[in-house]
Amino acid sequence: MDYLKSTWRLINHPPAKGSWNMAVDEAILEAIFTGEALPTLRLYAWQPACLSLGHAQAFSEVNTEQVKANGWDIVRRPTGGRAILHVDELTYSVIVPLSEPRVRGGVLESYLRLSEALLEALRLLGLNPQANQQPSNQNSKTPNPVCFEVPSNYEITVNGKKLIGSAQARRKDGLLQHGALPLYGDLTRIIDALNFPDPAAVEKAKERLLAHATTVESELGFAIPWEQASQAFQDAFSQALNLDLEPADLTEKELARAKELVNEKYAHPSWTERI
Repeated sequence: MDYLKSTWRLINHPPAKGSWNMAVDEAILEAIFTGEALPTLRLYAWQPACLSLGHAQAFSEVNTEQVKANGWDIVRRPTGGRAILHVDELTYSVIVPLSEPRVRGGVLESYLRLSEALLEALRLLGLNPQANQQPSNQNSKTPNPVCFEVPSNYEITVNGKKLIGSAQARRKDGLLQHGALPLYGDLTRIIDALNFPDPAAVEKAKERLLAHATTVESELGFAIPWEQASQAFQDAFSQALNLDLEPADLTEKELARAKELVNEKYAHPSWTERI
């Protein structure tokens, strides 16, 4: 699709705690819908590894003892979907006003438009991705706590396996879409962070996950560094969506708001354990 040239802010952030990452995304979203920030593409990572839960996911699904033993954090996202273990990955967020032509329309239409850039990023990394357009499995009778096991509408697959999982939130006149690209490592680590009835169920969950999800390393046969993936995303968003990306950082107001959101929300049990 042809778009008129537009300028977005580009933020490359170093690895940070999960509560900080989610607070920053929301702080930018607030600045977007008040008109105080440019549309933003943010690329980041997580340190330490962090289990993120979907907005409406039950906290009881988390194996808190194992998460603590592994030194991992837990955070609840402002977006929907299921659990993701953020480790060895590149995370992107697109935060824009709803008036931005590249997200015009409903949720699925905006997913499709933004997937043009996600697909191009994977092509630049040497992959042959597809945008999965099958109906999601939201109504399955079998509860599934793991995000990457089930491809849903307009998420990105390679060789039939899910590679980029994304989720969206809309607030007032702003839209946040963020998603994870696993670069390398053992995807089944997330199973240890979740509750299953017995060891057999754990093993079956790991088998299902590996049958339905993949990493960049698994598909290419070698690992790529975060910086290379970040550059591919930058080039792809510029090319596929006709953007000028201006490197910048958070404003002082966004920075202060993110700190508030960490303390009041994302690092607080009243949010993380609310369901």
